[in-house]
Amino acid sequence: MTVCILGNSLTALTLAKTLVNYKINVDLFFSKKNYKISESRTIGITNDNINFFNNNIINIEKIIWKLKSIEIFSDNLNKERLINFDTNKDHLFSIVKNNKLYQLLERDLEKNKFFKSKFSNKINISFLDKYELVINCDSSNFITNRYFSKKIIKKYNSHAYTTIIKHDQIVNDAAFQIFTKKGPIAFLPISNRETSVVYSIHDSHDKKNDNVEQLIKDKNFKYKINKIEKINSFEIKLLNLRSYYYKNILAFGDSLHKIHPLAGQGFNMTVRDIKILLDIIKKKFNVGLSLDSSVNMEFQNRVKHKNFIFSNGVDLIHELFNVERKMKNGFLSKSVKLISSYPSINKIFTKIADRGILL
Repeated sequence: MTVCILGNSLTALTLAKTLVNYKINVDLFFSKKNYKISESRTIGITNDNINFFNNNIINIEKIIWKLKSIEIFSDNLNKERLINFDTNKDHLFSIVKNNKLYQLLERDLEKNKFFKSKFSNKINISFLDKYELVINCDSSNFITNRYFSKKIIKKYNSHAYTTIIKHDQIVNDAAFQIFTKKGPIAFLPISNRETSVVYSIHDSHDKKNDNVEQLIKDKNFKYKINKIEKINSFEIKLLNLRSYYYKNILAFGDSLHKIHPLAGQGFNMTVRDIKILLDIIKKKFNVGLSLDSSVNMEFQNRVKHKNFIFSNGVDLIHELFNVERKMKNGFLSKSVKLISSYPSINKIFTKIADRGILL
């Protein structure tokens, strides 16, 4: 049995590694020869997804930085803490550099006998027909443009600015996010001397990198900064695909969904999708069935509603704080602070952030 994967993104390699671990042959085709992973981009991975990664994909303990708590603040309450996500576990959340995870997966797959990778910019539908199952992880190829163009898209008129700050050594195991008047800014530790920063700024504000650098310095209240690395940016949008598959082709990763980075849940949604896909595959193997296009329908039926609810939940959080930002009052922040002070409610929030929507 051979599965075809289109694209060489982080999602594509993660999915390929998952499949070859179960002795499924993978033919991966990519059209971007020099695919570059930004060194300033990081991803947050929940404790539940870390365990899944280590047990089912590849052990990433050596490249992650574990966080014991995540604190939420608001400018409208003079930086009073609104929420403190904290557990008695070893860690709540972990941060990893995109390029480190990509390189780890790439090196492992290169020596795996079940994996083949090939550059090709001439793939067509007739070529893909020879595969029972094709998984498209490339959100900009002709397959996406032709067969997966029906999407629900919301533009935030905002850009996310990402960088890494180098600072004096401290015990750096607590992330914090501030809902500022320009948008949310998150400080995500990756070592005792380095912290990743993601600042989502509405396009109505000045977007020059030197100004963003100063904004980061102004909002920082924890670190003695020695250097700010090159600042990169990307447009922020909400995206949900209307149909997850076309015949034998299943859309995956950013082709399925994109969300606002304020919750650090984009890659976590993809990992949860991989969990469900793997469960479907294993059940078919257990009863002696091969993989075919029926996988696509079952996958859509099991995850589409969850992804829609979760992504719109993140959007709701953004919109509520955005309204408060425009009104310049702290009513919402005060309400959130009050609600989150109840341990049982805080525990529910933490569980949803860790495991997603459980329906």
